[in-house]
Amino acid sequence: MNISIEATGSTTTAFLEGRLDTPASAEVTPYFEQLQEHADGTVVLDCTNLSYIASSGLRLFLALRKAANTKGGKIIVKNINDSIRQVFMMTGFLNMFEIQ
Repeated sequence: MNISIEATGSTTTAFLEGRLDTPASAEVTPYFEQLQEHADGTVVLDCTNLSYIASSGLRLFLALRKAANTKGGKIIVKNINDSIRQVFMMTGFLNMFEIQ
């Protein structure tokens, strides 16, 4: 699992690549904590190259959303594939995030 983060003005974009399974979630938690620091603006999670997400990955997304709600920011999830969209639909996450 790889994450690269780019900040431009009040928008921070995280490019997620690989499988966000349980071991990877533990590995990338510091990156999501860094994103929470920017949750007062817009945080974009670009999932173009994200192939899988487990419940532990969903928890990271949820923690980021809670931070944005607290700080008045916004989370946008972009370019999810069909299998991740299905997971988002089954868990109710599709309605919790702005999906582009």
